[in-house]
Amino acid sequence: MTTGAVPGGTPGGTVPGGAPGGGAADGVVAPGGTVPGDAGRYRVAAVDCGTNAVRLLVAEAGQAPGQLRDVDRRMEIVRLGQGVDATGRLAPEALARTLRALRGYRDIIDATGARAVRMVATSATRDAANAAEFVAGAAGALGVKPEVLTGAEEARLSFAGATAGLAAAAMPSLVIDIGGGSTEFVLGDAASVTAAASVDIGCVRLTERHFRSDPPTAAETAAACRDIDDACAEVAAVVPAASAGTVIGLAGSVTTVAALAQGLSHYDPARIHRYPVSAEAARQQSGRLLQLTTAQRARLGPMHPGRADVIAAGALIVSRVMDRFGFATMVASEHDILDGLAWSLVTGRP
Repeated sequence: MTTGAVPGGTPGGTVPGGAPGGGAADGVVAPGGTVPGDAGRYRVAAVDCGTNAVRLLVAEAGQAPGQLRDVDRRMEIVRLGQGVDATGRLAPEALARTLRALRGYRDIIDATGARAVRMVATSATRDAANAAEFVAGAAGALGVKPEVLTGAEEARLSFAGATAGLAAAAMPSLVIDIGGGSTEFVLGDAASVTAAASVDIGCVRLTERHFRSDPPTAAETAAACRDIDDACAEVAAVVPAASAGTVIGLAGSVTTVAALAQGLSHYDPARIHRYPVSAEAARQQSGRLLQLTTAQRARLGPMHPGRADVIAAGALIVSRVMDRFGFATMVASEHDILDGLAWSLVTGRP
């Protein structure tokens, strides 16, 4: 587990094809600057490569301070962390899927005119013995060398993205980012992050570790619950979760539960963003998903086809975390680490 105060990092802002962190001669526009001849418009691109998905955000700084407008936001399920929990290595087929997606993202970045790019990699890459192979391949595919974030750095950026624009009354906020390989818990307010922890529970990791049956058996579910409970105990020792005024949940497990709890016929980000998921709704959706096969989950309207095999574990994490900490409500957010990365490029603050 990674815990404690959250350190800063250095943005690797570049234009595609430029050297990470290079100077103006390399075509880099300093974060917070403007693009010559573009009437003050400044576009940035953020790429987040996690255990399950690789995601892209191209955003444009607004005319007024504190505004950031989405130009393009995308996700591809590539399952980079396939088998990492068992083997400690990134699989060749997972690397190939991910690099193919990154080459497509580079085309989008070029087409949208983003002038600064930052890419990060998280849990699966942190855990992999052959992470250097991925870093080199990603740099070639995207034109930007990815930063392999520590759990603490990942937590800080997720918090910044999720809490931008929140009212002071919502602070302090606890941001819970449930990923494929790890989950980050971050407590803070508008001024700073005060406590954080990163634990190795995620929808892909728990599915691969425990769910051998489809649907999982009661014994398999109980084993996954023990892992979640152990992780929650570690978090409780360093993060005073009860002091939070608002609990915000990030990533696909939370947003999919929010969509299912509303009975949406399709995935609708506008209706999912800032939807309050009650503890009872989380329990209901977790129980329902644990009883369905992967094929049955895939037929649910809001379900991304690449998430159907891991959403039962993801929803279980959502529900179990809420119960263990006594959270009555978790607010789902579509804004997360991608937004934190974009803000870091616009403001020049890591």
